[in-house]
Amino acid sequence: LARGLGTRMRKLDDRAALAPDQAAVAATGLKAMIPVGRPFLDYVLSAVADAGYRDVCLVIGPAHEAVRERYTRSVTPPPRRLRVHCTVQERPLGTADALLAAEAWTEGGGERFLVVNADNYYPVGVLAALRELREPGLPAFGREALLADGQILPERIASFAVLDIGVDGYLRRIVEKPDEATLAQFGTRAFVSMNCWLFTPEIYRACREVAPSSRGELELPLAVQHAVTGLGMRFKALPFHAGVLDLSSRGDVAAVAARLRGARVEL
Repeated sequence: LARGLGTRMRKLDDRAALAPDQAAVAATGLKAMIPVGRPFLDYVLSAVADAGYRDVCLVIGPAHEAVRERYTRSVTPPPRRLRVHCTVQERPLGTADALLAAEAWTEGGGERFLVVNADNYYPVGVLAALRELREPGLPAFGREALLADGQILPERIASFAVLDIGVDGYLRRIVEKPDEATLAQFGTRAFVSMNCWLFTPEIYRACREVAPSSRGELELPLAVQHAVTGLGMRFKALPFHAGVLDLSSRGDVAAVAARLRGARVEL
């Protein structure tokens, strides 16, 4: 999912000194293309390939032709491990709507498919474990591990969706933007969602039926909740105690670049 408006990334921050090329891309809000040695999306796609995936569809906006140009025509060397496609989400109506933009592509790509954010770098082991899963599921990231990793500020982690997981290991409830009382109920060992999913085509019905959020968007976590409570779908939660790199604002750029320095990239 690479269509977002990048509102936080566009916001100027005097504490975040960016190189001219980074600042130029940040001003567009296209977080996935911010250079951190290479465009951030190069690292994300390389990790996807390391995990064994071979076909990728980038959900972009109408103005993001530069993304299509890079990954389908001009990147050097051209992708060898990945077959990259693009589809357009015409309006920024939310992540559930973004997934609907890829529906026709997934129908031809197999029964199960991975959905990730283009501005998050997930551990290869997490992506590989999802690929081996034979049913819909998601990684459940321990809040303590995300805090210990240190790249994502505590106040941001506090706003991540909290996962209510049954003793059988299946998702019961996903709580978006939890308040302090809700967080206290889950305790310090709470698990959160980083918007990484393994889906089957049944999710599209939920994306069509979900009501807009308080922000007026069709959001994927709410579609998943509707799939669970309204459609009887089950999502296996795989617990992980690992960090995730999050490139949401200008203040993240330097830390993310430092973490990825020297990382091998092979598309």
